[in-house]
Amino acid sequence: MTGSLLWYGLLSLAVLSVSSTAIAGERQIRPLIGVTFEGATTFVDSENAAGKPHAVIGANAVWLREIFGVEVDLAHALGFFQADDPAHLVVSSGVTTLTGNIVVAAPARKTEYGLRPYFVGGAGLMRVRIDHTFGVLPVAKTSPAIDVGGGVLGFITNRIGVCWDVRRFASLSRTTEQGLSIGAERLSFWRASMSLAIRY
Repeated sequence: MTGSLLWYGLLSLAVLSVSSTAIAGERQIRPLIGVTFEGATTFVDSENAAGKPHAVIGANAVWLREIFGVEVDLAHALGFFQADDPAHLVVSSGVTTLTGNIVVAAPARKTEYGLRPYFVGGAGLMRVRIDHTFGVLPVAKTSPAIDVGGGVLGFITNRIGVCWDVRRFASLSRTTEQGLSIGAERLSFWRASMSLAIRY
C-alpha cells in the first residue's frame, strides 16, 4: 500500500506539472530533504521514537500565480517509530504523506529580487507502517490527513532557487484497533525542510 501511495503521489506531481503548461503561471518542481520533530501518536510506540527527529525525503510540484497557487506534496519519513533502542522492538517503520494544498504567497512583483514568503494548507492521505520483531502487532494504516504551514522562497537565478518550509501534519482517523493504538488512531508531527526550487 505504501508503494501505491508513492505511485499516486508521483502521478499527481506529473499531472500537475503537465496540466499547468496550458495555464498562465509559474511552475516549479521542488525535491526536498528535511526532518520531523514534535511527533505525537496514539499508535503503540514501543521505542518511544515518534517525538524524535527523523529524516524526510520527498518532492512537490507547484503552480503559482501572482498570489495564489496550488501544490501537490509527497514525502516519506524514514524509521519514524525506531530509535536507538538496544532491544530493536521495531524492525522497520515509516510515514508517507500525500497532500494537495492551496498556496498563498506574497505578490511576485514585490518580491522578485528577494525572499518570497508563503502560507500553505490542504488535505490528503497519511500512510503509517510499523513492523515489529517476530511480526507482532503490525501496523499498515492509511488515513485522511491535513497539513498547514509556511515558508520562504528565493531564486538565485531565473530558474534555480532555494525554499525553506515548516509544516504540521495530522491524521484524522477515528477508528480504533485493539492492541495497535490507545484510543482513536492518530499521528501528528512537524516537518522542517529545505528544497531546491526549479522553474520550468
